[in-house]
Amino acid sequence: MIIQQITVLGATGSIGVSTLDVVARHPERYRVFALTGNTKVSVLAEQCRKHQPKYAVVMDVETAEQLRGLLATFQSSAEVLVGTDALCAVSSDSQVDIVMAAIVGAAGLMPTLAAVNANKKVLLANKESLVMAGHLFMEALKASSSVLLPIDSEHNAIFQCLPQKTQDLSAVGVSKLLLSASGGPFRGWTVNQMRDVTPAQACAHPNWMMGSKISVDSATLMNKGLELIEACWLFDMHADQIEIVVHPQSIVHSLVQYIDGSVIAQLGNPDMRTPIAHALAWPERIDSGVKSLDLFDVSRLEFERPNIVDFPCLELACEAARVGLDAPAILNASNEIAVQAFLDERIGFTQIADVVKESMSSAIFSEPRSLLAVQESDTKARSLAAAYVLRIES
Repeated sequence: MIIQQITVLGATGSIGVSTLDVVARHPERYRVFALTGNTKVSVLAEQCRKHQPKYAVVMDVETAEQLRGLLATFQSSAEVLVGTDALCAVSSDSQVDIVMAAIVGAAGLMPTLAAVNANKKVLLANKESLVMAGHLFMEALKASSSVLLPIDSEHNAIFQCLPQKTQDLSAVGVSKLLLSASGGPFRGWTVNQMRDVTPAQACAHPNWMMGSKISVDSATLMNKGLELIEACWLFDMHADQIEIVVHPQSIVHSLVQYIDGSVIAQLGNPDMRTPIAHALAWPERIDSGVKSLDLFDVSRLEFERPNIVDFPCLELACEAARVGLDAPAILNASNEIAVQAFLDERIGFTQIADVVKESMSSAIFSEPRSLLAVQESDTKARSLAAAYVLRIES
């Protein structure tokens, strides 16, 4: 068996950690080429000690020096590189077969595109790449021989429920995609009940272990809105053909509805190693380390409609999907600013939606025809959002 080399972008996050767990279970299949991280230097150093990558990438010189010091004590031979250009380099290197794109936020766009342009097998966990630059990203994908496989459990579930090698879903009778949502830690709460929640409460997801940013997005339901935008691009569907279904058990990861009345679902325990293992080995299957689902233990499955009145971030994202143009990029950028302000305890939880709504209302939407245009929209939205955060604080 030929050993495949893998670069893990965002190795120290929850997806990166789960990826390395799956990879370690199959040393006959995979070898780590590069690991990248941001602030968790000690975690990245320990990963380098265990997996012995050729390269380790961080984003600034000071962090790089810290990492080099730790690697010296571990006698690791990993070469430490710095910056976005280095991220792109380890994503496009000729020795790399697979790239796990798991950097959270806008920072993941450039290295993920670099992997696509270099014809890699790309495992996409960075939904912002499609949210920000969906048209440009899909055009780059069509022009390459890259294989794109979704890692978000919902999109991976849809992929598993569809016929293989199908581009036009209407031609095979697909009428609707059903994206499941746990509802987050505040399912059933009203806006008034959520005004004083803390970052710790917002990050305490009932089913999934995730980083702080995505945990807050899950709590506001913005994450589900971003996933809806991502699904539009991944499966070439209009926003009106995608429905959000709140399913608190997180056992049914998503469903596909067909015109003959059939609804096909993918079920499994809530563990990201399942979609990671599926995408890593696709079209084969490998052990993920996840316990098999026991339906008798689950006992019951519940489904309900999302509450867009008390969770307005979801409706803001759906509206951005319907508008198109650079509205999703503006939505994403303003949300990143708002979430960080909440985590820094500068604004309240329910004010996240206020910041995003204000930024969207103040923006003039246009078609981003280049990456530079996408970055300009992103920068302007961040400026609008930051200014509104200051107004809230004053």
